[in-house]
Order: sequence, then C-alpha cells, then structure tokens
Amino acid sequence: MKCTAFLINTARGGLVDEPALIKALQEGWLAGAGLDVFEREPLEKSHPLVHFDNVVLTPHIGGLSDEGQEACRMRLARSIGDVLVGKWPVGPDSITRCLRTW
Repeated sequence: MKCTAFLINTARGGLVDEPALIKALQEGWLAGAGLDVFEREPLEKSHPLVHFDNVVLTPHIGGLSDEGQEACRMRLARSIGDVLVGKWPVGPDSITRCLRTW
C-alpha cells in the first residue's frame, strides 16, 4: 500500500494483524486507519491504537446511529422505487444491506 493509504476494517478484527498495523503507523508506512472491529474486544484504553491521531476507532454498531438508520431507510425506499419502475437499485446489494440491519 502507498504511504498515503488509509486501512479501513469494518469486517472482522482478526483480518488485520494489529502489531503490524501499529508498526506501519509508527513508521509512516500508512497515512492512517479506521477500525470498528479489533482482535480483542472491547479494546482496552491502554491499547496503542487508541493513542494515534490518525486512527479513527468506533464501536462495530456505529452504523446503527439514528442518522445511519435514517440514511439506510432512505436508500431502501429509493431502491424499492427504482425496482417498481423497472430500474436496478444503485449498488446491487443496497436493499439487502439495509434489511440486515433491521
């Protein structure tokens, strides 16, 4: 990855080698990271990732905010409207992604 890249992991904590990520951040091999899953949860306040200014950490349920749910409902409604007039919804999994959160 380029040193200007940001690593984003919202899938599973075990997908990212956290010690390697920490080293990459410390040595400037990555511009930053955004994570909502970790190898061990909950993440301890003393964990090194907590102390980076270029790392955003959120709970895995961060998308379940009121704003996130409203955006999901709007996307779902637009997708249903598209289907009703014979168009494929934007993003082939846009409907199922929303329905999984309900």
